[in-house]
Amino acid sequence: MKIVYIHQYFTIPSEPGGTRSYWIAKALVDKGHKVVMITSTNKSHPNASVDNIDGIEVHYIKNEYSNYMSKLAKLKSFARFLIKSIKEAMKEKDVDIVFATSTPLTVGGVALALKRLKNWPYIFEVRDLWPEFPIQIGAIKNKFLQNTLRKFEKRIYQRSNHVVALSPGMKEGVVAAGTPEEKVTMIPNMSKPEEFFPHEQDLKIAREFGIDTEKFNIIHFGSMGRANGLQYIVETAKIARDKGLTDVEFLFMGEGATLPDLKELVREYGLKNVKFLGNHPMKTVAEVVNLCDASITSFLNLPILQTNSPNKLFDSLSAGKPIIVNSAGWTKDLVENENCGFYVNPEDPSDFVEKITIFKDDSNKLEEWGNNARKLSETTFNRSLLANQVAEVIENNICK
Repeated sequence: MKIVYIHQYFTIPSEPGGTRSYWIAKALVDKGHKVVMITSTNKSHPNASVDNIDGIEVHYIKNEYSNYMSKLAKLKSFARFLIKSIKEAMKEKDVDIVFATSTPLTVGGVALALKRLKNWPYIFEVRDLWPEFPIQIGAIKNKFLQNTLRKFEKRIYQRSNHVVALSPGMKEGVVAAGTPEEKVTMIPNMSKPEEFFPHEQDLKIAREFGIDTEKFNIIHFGSMGRANGLQYIVETAKIARDKGLTDVEFLFMGEGATLPDLKELVREYGLKNVKFLGNHPMKTVAEVVNLCDASITSFLNLPILQTNSPNKLFDSLSAGKPIIVNSAGWTKDLVENENCGFYVNPEDPSDFVEKITIFKDDSNKLEEWGNNARKLSETTFNRSLLANQVAEVIENNICK
């Protein structure tokens, strides 16, 4: 079977960013299928090219994108990728099915066009509920545009053979848009227990990044966009400083549009308990996370963000770290029901400080949470299990 896989932000394990598409594509290749991945150029692959990466035929389309771009520049990037990826895909022959993964929603437009032009069936994977996500964070305010995008979203679901959603809330959103429930499969994001795992701390890495392992280190790693609401963590750090919690530090690893503002706020407050460690490949991130005592997954307090299925949470499970969440959605239910961390009030940073004060010296509770987290990563959210589930959905829909 030949699959054309559309993912604008495809990354491989040696690059910063989420690698869900890599593992799904690799699972398909291991099953004997041919996978043609169509994606944008990035820092590691800055030029248009066709590369064979672990059996995946990756087509890099010249297209610039950055979280630091203006809204207009981002829209132009989305439109360029839509047009160029349609042209690139049209060169392929004997295609059995298209697998298109958001975001942005325009990736669904690629699948729609290929179905119309080539009669190729497609499966659409929902990583964020677009356009509801940008609408709720205030990025799309025009009512006509909102309605147009909602109709576009509904059409993408309707014309697809199947929809894969990354969380229960996302599945509910797809069904609420008029999609039959039996046409939607929920397959969450994946843990990577072979890449993130508890092991002896690398003190050389600690020295390189200035991490004091005698302190209680809480890390947020990955995207630092507006939706993450990371000012909340800086405000928590300020309260912790003011209360004299000198043995607690907050670490940021990654990049995003809000990074300059966060650095400026830290300078304004004169905080010494916050460190920005930069953006690094997964191997380095895994070593830094292993040095930390807990992981925080932060989002703005918006209903749409309660449906998220964030990579960093699943990587933290693999690392065997207690999980802190501030989103009252399925991630809160997960950490509480599975006893692998705790929830903090997203509107009250002092709640975060109070809970840190309670738990930072409770080694038994921290160990229990960490062990439970690791077990979840090895079973329920194991990469191998979930990548194969997606591959099976693709295989099962090829003849429909």
